[in-house]
Amino acid sequence: MDALIRAEFHTHTCYSHDSLVKIDDFLDTCNKKGLDRVAITDHNEIKGAFIAKELDPERVIVGEEIQTTQGEVLGYFIKDHIPAGLTPMQTIEALKAQDAFISIAHPFDPHRGTTWSESSLAEISPYIDAIEIFNARCLSNRANLQAEAYARKHHLAGMVGSDAHSLYELGRASLLLPAFDDADSLRKALVSARRDDRLSGTWVHLISLYAKIVKRISKPH
Repeated sequence: MDALIRAEFHTHTCYSHDSLVKIDDFLDTCNKKGLDRVAITDHNEIKGAFIAKELDPERVIVGEEIQTTQGEVLGYFIKDHIPAGLTPMQTIEALKAQDAFISIAHPFDPHRGTTWSESSLAEISPYIDAIEIFNARCLSNRANLQAEAYARKHHLAGMVGSDAHSLYELGRASLLLPAFDDADSLRKALVSARRDDRLSGTWVHLISLYAKIVKRISKPH
């Protein structure tokens, strides 16, 4: 049996509005923490992911966390930026046109500003690949357990992610799975994936708040 790799599927850099993590520091920390593959999923942005991929092409997956008119969609192996504000199906169609892997971020967490209802999620479930069944930034595990139950009921693959906005958080939620290099091989690898995850703690949200304040203050007026 081939050796498993450790992969992180939900991370942010300074190209997100609520993170200050520089690309060089990000990649160095991933190496130190033994993260073999890492998806950079900045909010509605892919510039940082492409820069990181140029520096470390074997490790970095270009992703994006896309705000739709309902909730947030995670896309992996993205080639072109997808704008915020589209409907869920418009976003999914744009991702499918790029042969991307499609997951739904923290679908039932009530503290994210936008939350999917089960009915709205059911409408798009036939067109997606996975559900994020564990997000390390959830304030409690209740929303994660609800997402896990939903994925099981609808026969969807389960993803986990640290949702890291800081170097400390990188690797708090990862999957051990066979090597993959595109959306199709990721779908196959997930069949035998093993989870390694734990909540990061409520205090990490202060890191995002601090980043927003710093960026707001330093922004030219």
